[in-house]
Amino acid sequence: MTWSHLRKGRFSQSGQEYFITFNCEKRRPLFTEAELAKAFCRYLSINEDKFSCQWLSWVLMPDHFHGLVKIDHYPIEKVIKDLKGSTARFLNKRRKDTGPLWQKNFYDHALRVEEDRLTISRYIVSNPVRAGIVKSVRFYPYWNSVYF
Repeated sequence: MTWSHLRKGRFSQSGQEYFITFNCEKRRPLFTEAELAKAFCRYLSINEDKFSCQWLSWVLMPDHFHGLVKIDHYPIEKVIKDLKGSTARFLNKRRKDTGPLWQKNFYDHALRVEEDRLTISRYIVSNPVRAGIVKSVRFYPYWNSVYF
């Protein structure tokens, strides 16, 4: 699916929750390095403060990110653009690199009222288990959820 297809019909609404996915450029496993993964996780808090949003559940995988975010006044595109941009600048400086860190696009799904947030959160945080990285999410350090 092209970037323009992903953006078609995208509408941001205050108080809306979105299931978000974005990938590292060329699916490179950059976040196998603990220092880089921890730095990304710190930027989630900065992003929440800057945009008055709340990352309800999230997991950082070696080559991609999944999250459930509730936005307030800022459009979802702005929240994600800032998170990807600020982390790319910081992490590229740390890595002494200048290339793209993230793929240009991101996937978003606006949750409907009837969708079960706990089920979606379990899906998000159990990603490392499904990928075979750990046997239990308890042993994976790069996730959080308000539901657990």
